[in-house]
Amino acid sequence: MTTFILIWFGQVLSLVGSRTTSFALSIWVYQHTNSITQFTLLILSTTLPGILISPIAGVFVDRWSRRWIMIISDFCAGLCTLTIAWLFVSGNLQVWNLCLFSAISSSCNAFQTLAYSSATTLLVPKEQLGRASSMTQIRLAIAEILSPALAATLLVTVQIPGIVVIDLTTLVFALICLLLVKFPEIQTTKAQGEEIGFFSSFWQEITFGWHYFIARPGLIGLVAFVAISNFLIGGAEALTTPLVLSFASTQALGTISSIASSGMLISSLIMSLWGGIERQMNIIFTSMFFFGFFYVLAGLLPSPILFTISDFFIFFILPIVNGAIQVIYQKKVAPEVQGKVFAFRIAVTQGFLPLSYLIAGPLADQIFEPLMAADGLGATNIGQIIGVGTGRGIGLIFVIMGIFSIIFTFIAYLYPRLRLLEDELPDSK
Repeated sequence: MTTFILIWFGQVLSLVGSRTTSFALSIWVYQHTNSITQFTLLILSTTLPGILISPIAGVFVDRWSRRWIMIISDFCAGLCTLTIAWLFVSGNLQVWNLCLFSAISSSCNAFQTLAYSSATTLLVPKEQLGRASSMTQIRLAIAEILSPALAATLLVTVQIPGIVVIDLTTLVFALICLLLVKFPEIQTTKAQGEEIGFFSSFWQEITFGWHYFIARPGLIGLVAFVAISNFLIGGAEALTTPLVLSFASTQALGTISSIASSGMLISSLIMSLWGGIERQMNIIFTSMFFFGFFYVLAGLLPSPILFTISDFFIFFILPIVNGAIQVIYQKKVAPEVQGKVFAFRIAVTQGFLPLSYLIAGPLADQIFEPLMAADGLGATNIGQIIGVGTGRGIGLIFVIMGIFSIIFTFIAYLYPRLRLLEDELPDSK
């Protein structure tokens, strides 16, 4: 796993840099617009393009060198970040052009993410996939812990330009790591594409993931379960920053986010050392139940302590459930088609997130925040439980989404193809 660890280390630093920039820019947008809708619009621009481009990216990941896809993708994302810094320094940075370059960077990241996850299956022995998946979650955890605190601190010292310089420095290090190593690659043939025509072949490969899942009811059940769960809790996730800023300062937001994100690192380290249990579906169902529970708890009161505890456990659960899902796919899907299959999975499961983000902003601004204002319709009833005033409408959204998530998890458990997925679908050779 030496090659994997070297690549992993470079990606850790790069992700910390990019997440710090993203977090700082999201705070900048919210403070300069004071609009939850525009804040969620930025989140939408960083997620939707990558989701839409994933099916196309999956085809190229299975056709081309995964190492060079990662190198080119990282380089292009760096150019987008550099452009944003230039717009800020020249005084021309606005929400619309920030969203535009965030969208382009998101598209590049779609290629990079698929290439990275597909290459992991080739780099790591099957019996070590659980640990490799945990290390990938550790990478995310480190970024989630460091980036909020770094962004909050650097915004008042070096500001956006300085943050971008740090981001680009970490990106260069990641590129050097990729240039120093070589991936084992899947050998592909062009014979079929040459016989039926390039575009016909390309379209077949884009739709390959759909047909692959349809033939495997357990996997399509897992995709649907994760997709709907993402929709239920995605809106609450997008509203975390406005909720915390309703009862805490920007510096407190960074501290709360870092403390909460340490849960992600702790659970990732535990899973990395332990390796997890064999029954991944049991882990997924249990984790999704507690996801809903802690989202309810996070929205219940405007308390920094209660929110930090709840968010800590949300992040603690995140790498456990994501790792379990990833292990199932890496075991059940053949390496030579993982790019296309993983692309379809990402497009569907994460495709519900932008929809949730799109709904969450206007819901908070126009319905739930007025509802839970001091003179709102919910002040005399629901307000007696969760409080009234700024941010309480968002808190109510957290509670509702969490309850729905718990109910849906129980419903999904009743579907036998999903519950028995690991028994009914054999591992790939």
